[in-house]
Amino acid sequence: MVKLHIKRGEESQFLYETTCAVELNELIPQLVRIHNERLKIERLNYEMEELAKHGITLPPNMQGLTEEQISDLRLRDEWEDKCSPSGGYVETKDPLTKRNGRAPNEKMAEVLNRTRQESKAMVSKDNVKADVCLTMDKVKQALDQMKGAVMIVYPMGLPPHDPVRMELEDQEDLSGTQASLQVFEEQTAQLWWAGKDLQRDKKLQDYIGKNEKTKIIAKLQKKGQGAPAREQVISEEERKQMMLHAYSKQEELKKLETCNDDNYLNSAWADPNSLKRQFQGVSDVKWRP
Repeated sequence: MVKLHIKRGEESQFLYETTCAVELNELIPQLVRIHNERLKIERLNYEMEELAKHGITLPPNMQGLTEEQISDLRLRDEWEDKCSPSGGYVETKDPLTKRNGRAPNEKMAEVLNRTRQESKAMVSKDNVKADVCLTMDKVKQALDQMKGAVMIVYPMGLPPHDPVRMELEDQEDLSGTQASLQVFEEQTAQLWWAGKDLQRDKKLQDYIGKNEKTKIIAKLQKKGQGAPAREQVISEEERKQMMLHAYSKQEELKKLETCNDDNYLNSAWADPNSLKRQFQGVSDVKWRP
């Protein structure tokens, strides 16, 4: 199996296994789908953490208002009681006034936090260092775990405007956000390797050959962004080691320049007659009393 090390810029994203004979018009959308779903899991991780801390999100017309203003304007709706967490709630006011301040109890909050952390670890970039490949099934499993945890804590469901529900139902609106800049379109994204834009009407083997034990570093780009920066010949860690070695050699030379010690003349390598004695066979002659 060919192993693809997918990067975004200089940052590793995930590993993916495929074959040399795969069509690029099939491979690229698969890679984009995994990339986008990983971003979804990262967003869900944040939103579920906030859900565990401060409860469900308020409707847009209630966000930023005080409790008194909400009561005076009679904006409180019955959805809030329907969407209460299982086992009751704990009052924890949201400093950003975006959530209703009715957080799940400690046990239910632990369910949310443990699940979101496990799901995030399943698709983490650390899997690249561990040489663990990512598949769409594994990404789907991580999302299903998150969805299951939310259903346990909120059996009556979340309100339609809550970001967690919108993410899980693929109804999220990322327009105008920083997150939207990271998302790729399956039909237009480009895959680059060795400074080449891998064309969708070809196969992977047209570029890398037919060796199934190949491992390459490829990068996803949006259409029109041009070729990504080439990989460094040496890594940052290798560069630091080389600089450290050069510095230690420089310091050693400085010490030799200032050293007047001639004890080295007694060393075997400094003896001008050493080679001659070796040829004559008398280099290891020892005298006994």
